[in-house]
Amino acid sequence: MPAPTAAPPGVLVVNPGSSSCKLAVVDGQDREVAHAQVASTGGHLEAARLARAVERLPPFAAAAVRVVHGGQQRAAQLADRQLVERLGELRDLAPLHNPASVVAIRHLLGHHPRIPVVACFDGAFHTTIPDAAAVYPVPWEWTTAWGLRRVGFHGWSHAWAASRAAALLGRPPAGLRVVTCHLGAGASLAAVQDGRSVDTTMGFTPMDGLMMATRSGAVDPGLLLWIERHGHLAADAVERALDRESGLLGVSGVSSDMREVEAAAAAGDPRARLALAVYDHRLRAGIVAMVAAMGGCDAVAFTGGVGEGSARVRQVAAAGIGFLGAALDPAANDAVGGTDRDLSTPVARLRTLVVHARESVAIARAARQLLA
Repeated sequence: MPAPTAAPPGVLVVNPGSSSCKLAVVDGQDREVAHAQVASTGGHLEAARLARAVERLPPFAAAAVRVVHGGQQRAAQLADRQLVERLGELRDLAPLHNPASVVAIRHLLGHHPRIPVVACFDGAFHTTIPDAAAVYPVPWEWTTAWGLRRVGFHGWSHAWAASRAAALLGRPPAGLRVVTCHLGAGASLAAVQDGRSVDTTMGFTPMDGLMMATRSGAVDPGLLLWIERHGHLAADAVERALDRESGLLGVSGVSSDMREVEAAAAAGDPRARLALAVYDHRLRAGIVAMVAAMGGCDAVAFTGGVGEGSARVRQVAAAGIGFLGAALDPAANDAVGGTDRDLSTPVARLRTLVVHARESVAIARAARQLLA
């Protein structure tokens, strides 16, 4: 009887989000063999806490750090001191994420010098978005001088959700049109056609698009100009308000946590009810926009903390796009658990899916591909 072969060396994946920093060791068979979480509020990650969490994890042969905004850089690359400096200069493009990524990369380079560290950029998946969807109608000099265009984020989550949607439907990515809904503290949608991103709701920064936990999502740029002039607010104050004091928190006045806002709304709180109404309206409108970008749709896949955890959000979204053929099975929607599954009724033309987020696997795969 042959001796069992050892699993390929693990990749440590560091995933700084807007509300926490998740750590996972992913082996060569795409299994999370260990995981941990470190507080990372508003982009602030303490190096000491990160170090303690990493020390408790099993050995790893490489590390991959999710970086939300790389400016012009989108393809994964080996991290070094120069990259850390460049990312530090891009802090204002993703203030809730990039600072934590810099802390993580700096720590790994300094304390694990023999292990390659790969920076994996969120925008990599969205490089296939056509110019018609990516170019802003601003003075052309802005576009050419500063590279202003839709970058897109949550790419690793959208890529994973789209691939799992194809598997759940028993279809190859070619010919499949999926709207992937990453709904968590941050939230975005992507139109994925033939396995490639062709549109997304986030733009040049992660502040655009859907209403989020503490981020506003899309607002009229004229509103911002008016606030700066008449409210006498500096750019830093406006950024803080839109990034950390808006969204569910700003409208509800209750919490940035969808569960707490839903509970308050159920108890009759009028502002909590309004916050959910705004959230639902923007989500439905965004899904329809993504469908239009593909000329149709075969499935909508929900993922992320809210996408997986809120039966109400899925139900309201599906009801709002019922005219496209979506129809949820209420019992299936209420009993999701932690499994990837189709929540639709048998006759639904547009399938509604839920996918357990596994960004860590997608990021580990990208790192292995680069190192290979």
